[in-house]
Amino acid sequence: MGSKTFGRRAAIIAWSLLIAGCGAGAGSALIPAAPPRPLVSIPVPLAVVPPPPPPRRSAAPRALQARIEQLIRNFPGKAGAAIVAVDEDWVVQQGGDLSLPQQSVSKTWVAMTVLSQRDAGRLTLDDPVLVTRDDLTLFHQPIAGLVGANGYRTTVGGLLTRALTQSDNTANDRLLTVVGGPAAVRRFIEKHQLGAIKFGPGERLLQSGTAGLTWSQSMALGRGFEAARARLDPAVRRAALQRYIDNPPDGAAPVAIAGALARLARGELLSETSTRILLDTMAASRTGHARLRAATPPGWKVAHKTGTGQDFGARNAGFNDVGLLTAPDGRRYAIAVMIGDTAAPMRLRQQLIQNVCAALTGAQPRATGGDEDGT
Repeated sequence: MGSKTFGRRAAIIAWSLLIAGCGAGAGSALIPAAPPRPLVSIPVPLAVVPPPPPPRRSAAPRALQARIEQLIRNFPGKAGAAIVAVDEDWVVQQGGDLSLPQQSVSKTWVAMTVLSQRDAGRLTLDDPVLVTRDDLTLFHQPIAGLVGANGYRTTVGGLLTRALTQSDNTANDRLLTVVGGPAAVRRFIEKHQLGAIKFGPGERLLQSGTAGLTWSQSMALGRGFEAARARLDPAVRRAALQRYIDNPPDGAAPVAIAGALARLARGELLSETSTRILLDTMAASRTGHARLRAATPPGWKVAHKTGTGQDFGARNAGFNDVGLLTAPDGRRYAIAVMIGDTAAPMRLRQQLIQNVCAALTGAQPRATGGDEDGT
């Protein structure tokens, strides 16, 4: 073999070894192997349902604010009023942060608690309820005439209608036992962050405490409560009424109530069906024809709840009307007008509520004085 032939073979062998080295694994000193690429999972975005648009913001009407300020400041007593534009998100108020007695306005929160439990599947409006003589309360309770020795059989919905449209105290307190007592209503208020709204102990304890009495179920029969109250020393009654006015256990700020009603109207508190049930029932209210209703002109709609406290001499602690007003063009306004302590006659109290409402609606108020059926 010649030297040239040997050299060519050596070159071929060396070249072969070089090629083999190029195909080596990660330990090759010449070209390191690339690491394996990890699998990448690309998430598919879920469909996002946008929340309902917030109400459009606009400035509160200055003339309306000035009128509300004037009405409240000129009233001879402790009072407050608030109007919230549901669809425009403005507020006018005067004395709106005062804690004023709600009286039967508080039936609104009982009704909301009932309907929230309906939404949660805990009850239905068709659930049967027995009302017995042990359930009777005091003052305005039309259902009492139906409660015989064996009681009166009705439904949750029947009690709800009576409580809101007739302001029936017994119907309301019986609903309280259905939902779990005052604590359940307070939990609803707290859960939904309704603000400066307190809920009292129920009609019997609230009213007896305001009068300076200790409740006895015998007071529920006939006019037993009124008779027991009349026997009290006037000084005891006066002191008890003052304690109530100074720190009402059912006190609430008008601006908080109007804000809660605005949220109800927007569907933020209850299901659509329950919201409709509540507002339709409040629209059928038979109480307070000389309050908000008297300043609701043709074409406007009102769904409302009144509240009336006890009198002691010329003094009254709690005279209210709150609700939702709907204009002919569909715009909605939550309103709360509350009087906490005054010696003004009923006609002037009615006129204040009407005038606040008329400042919004443009109606010509009409005070009639003695048509206050219910509370």
